[in-house]
Amino acid sequence: MGIIKNEYNVQGYSPTDSYPDTEGKRLSSTLPIYADETGAVPGESFAIGNSLYARIQRFAKRFGVEPRGIERVPEDERTDKTLAKVGTMWLAANMVVSSFAIGALAIPVFHLGFVDALLTILFINLLGITPVCFFSTFGPVFGLRQMILSRFFFGWYGVKVIAIFNILACVGWSSVNVIVGAQLLHAVNHSVPGYAGIIIIAAATFLVTLFGYKVVHYYEFYSWIPSFIIFLIVLGAFAHSGDFVNIPMGVGRSETGSVLSFASSVFGFATGWTSLAADYTVYQPHTVSRVKTFAWTWAGLIFPLLFTETLGLAVATAMTFDQETGGPTNRYAIGYETSHIGGLLAEVLFPPLGRFGHFCLVILALSIIANNCPNIYSVSLSLQVLGRWTQAVPRFIWTFIATLVYCAISIPGYSHFETILENFMLVIGYWLAIYEGIALPEHFLFKGGISGYNIADYTSPHLLPPGIAATIAFCFGVLGAVMGMAQVWFVGPIGRHIGEAPFGGDIGFPLAFAFASISYIGLRTVEKGKFGR
Repeated sequence: MGIIKNEYNVQGYSPTDSYPDTEGKRLSSTLPIYADETGAVPGESFAIGNSLYARIQRFAKRFGVEPRGIERVPEDERTDKTLAKVGTMWLAANMVVSSFAIGALAIPVFHLGFVDALLTILFINLLGITPVCFFSTFGPVFGLRQMILSRFFFGWYGVKVIAIFNILACVGWSSVNVIVGAQLLHAVNHSVPGYAGIIIIAAATFLVTLFGYKVVHYYEFYSWIPSFIIFLIVLGAFAHSGDFVNIPMGVGRSETGSVLSFASSVFGFATGWTSLAADYTVYQPHTVSRVKTFAWTWAGLIFPLLFTETLGLAVATAMTFDQETGGPTNRYAIGYETSHIGGLLAEVLFPPLGRFGHFCLVILALSIIANNCPNIYSVSLSLQVLGRWTQAVPRFIWTFIATLVYCAISIPGYSHFETILENFMLVIGYWLAIYEGIALPEHFLFKGGISGYNIADYTSPHLLPPGIAATIAFCFGVLGAVMGMAQVWFVGPIGRHIGEAPFGGDIGFPLAFAFASISYIGLRTVEKGKFGR
């Protein structure tokens, strides 16, 4: 059966239109799901009319800015047929110094050995990226962004709560990442203040995300290459130094707690892309194989995460090496204490490479742009989910506002990188575990797979799930996270018994997933029986 082109159902709407009056009746389609254009909005419709919204869109279009926000992409506009772009999108976003920093945390923060930390990095990343790969396959099938797809899991009103969490996640990750980049620039030149580095990286990120999907993909397609080359140089320089220390694995309850807490940080970083996954495949045609989409996403995630985190772990072991007369003279430990990750990398690159080492560190600092592009592009889409008035604000304006906000957060937080990174990633891991604990049972058990979605319902509040079960299950997931968390400011009653007192061990994310999924299955069964949707 051929693809229908340029035949759009009237139920599709742009931000200047009113919602369709469904009167509680399901919109039916005689077309198979792969050819259904219901609710798709042509790109040219955004600039039609004399409203302020239309005039802004026409002005932006002159410069090639993507006009589309959360509206469904019609089939004839899904021209991104290169699957390699799906892989390089995530390859570039993770071939960055932020993921290097995750691996390095295993030594100064969690006090792990090399082998136990390495095994944690391997297995937790394999677990964490699986939901990202899975939801990436939804973009070509439906042409909808991840937060709009989440309406089929959380309902029309419940998804607004999820969107708020995603906004906080995107802004928070961007703040943490840009601090890392600023620290690297400060390590190169101590006269460059932290706020200057933050502004430089944030401005460059905004310029990429301003133009939208195609420019973001184009930038990510190439930006991983210089970063990968620099990381290879780091690997070579560190290997030549002979300063690697094979720290032995710990034992007992203390080791258990440390491994689980480090696993939470690794999981939070790896699975953090789940709530954005479909945003970067919506312009792929529906004919794209879901298996191939999954595979390219998996390859684009697993390689840079394992490579950079393992490299960070290996370099961090040198902080335990008494180089000359004792610990206080360990240049790696001093560099980390002075400029955190930037100082640690400086000690690897500067002594053997001199000025070229400075250049390498600048390139790694600028790799943060690739890391923040998905966050800043997608945060605008989450903001548009909150209401009609937020959707009526063009995506690129929200991108600008979000950039200002995360700069305002990161500049005063510059000197507290390590604490912010550890605590924030644990929180991110918690909420995404809850999201996955609700979305996955809904997809597999209650919708029975892709065929269970009536895509026409995405604009109809009365045809989507009521969201009551999802909201209550989300609260149960929060309870599970609180019971299992182990952070500086709070240790849950279950987490307290995992490791050595008073630190415990963090099992917040598996408990959050378990509490949310189990409660959701029971509650959703009752909800669907009562409401029929």
